[in-house]
Amino acid sequence: MTNSDIRNLALAAVGGTLEFYEFVIFIFFTPIIAKLFFPPDLPEWVRQAQTFGIFAAGYLARPLGGMVLAHFGDTRGRKRVFTWSVLLMAIPTLTIGLLPTYASAGNFAPLLLLLMRLTQGAALGGEIPGAWVFVAEHARGRRLGLAISLLTSAIIAGLFLGSLTAIGLDLAFAPEQIARGAWRIPFLLGGSLGFGAVLLRRSLAETAIFEEMRQRAALSRELPLHVVIRDHTKAVIASILSTCVLISGLVVILLMTPALLQRSFGLSAHQTQWANLAGTAGLGFGNVLVGVAADRFSLRRVALANSRNDEEIAADPVIASQLRASIEAMTEYVTARQRHSS
Repeated sequence: MTNSDIRNLALAAVGGTLEFYEFVIFIFFTPIIAKLFFPPDLPEWVRQAQTFGIFAAGYLARPLGGMVLAHFGDTRGRKRVFTWSVLLMAIPTLTIGLLPTYASAGNFAPLLLLLMRLTQGAALGGEIPGAWVFVAEHARGRRLGLAISLLTSAIIAGLFLGSLTAIGLDLAFAPEQIARGAWRIPFLLGGSLGFGAVLLRRSLAETAIFEEMRQRAALSRELPLHVVIRDHTKAVIASILSTCVLISGLVVILLMTPALLQRSFGLSAHQTQWANLAGTAGLGFGNVLVGVAADRFSLRRVALANSRNDEEIAADPVIASQLRASIEAMTEYVTARQRHSS
């Protein structure tokens, strides 16, 4: 890759990190948001469920946002939409940090929160695939796997940054101070940095592939979504199914499990957050390894190898027994802690 390609990759990565941080920081403060944005007379589990529902609403908005922003990316340019997506994420993130709570706004508080989450989801739906296309067109086969994996690891770093922010807030403030207003700091910080990312992305160069298409008047005169579904149906279905598996694992393991461990198993926030940091770091490192392997051995061979490894791991009786032993050890640990606390 040339120096210009590396610069574009770096600018795309910084924006992706900030944008994913802004999207996921919500999940680290679900217990507080549940108490502040819903009626206090509701059972705690209902407030938690409603808060997770608002978090999930962002994921429901992602496909729609992706299709709309991708349309303009195919017709108006990658760079322009790449900048719009960051701005579209920064505004609702900053707004969440300024929202009134249920005590002052009643039912309008959760409704406004839901609206902001939907906007965030639409922005992220355009950001991640747009970033992959942008970097892929700049790389143009030169270490393409490495370029995409580095970008993906940078996006995942947003989750790492969110975990660090939550840990830092727990260390700097008492729980009462966080509930009284310190929880707003990560959202205000993320929204403010998002506006900085907008300025950085304005200096990006449009991809050579899109410029060539524009000069040759080769841009599709049909609806891009219709062309993709008509000409690449099997690839679209395969991509959707594989992405559902990937995102389900990411959301459950890295985003929802920490809150579950705190509530159901009595683990402290520090324990779950540090464990989350380790898992996120492993995910980012694994991305780069797979990207390098894809450049060396081809993407198809690496994907098939991963699938076989997953099947072998699932069928291995030794691993299965180790998992059962781990679950039993965790159960004994939680039981001991509960007895000690009582």
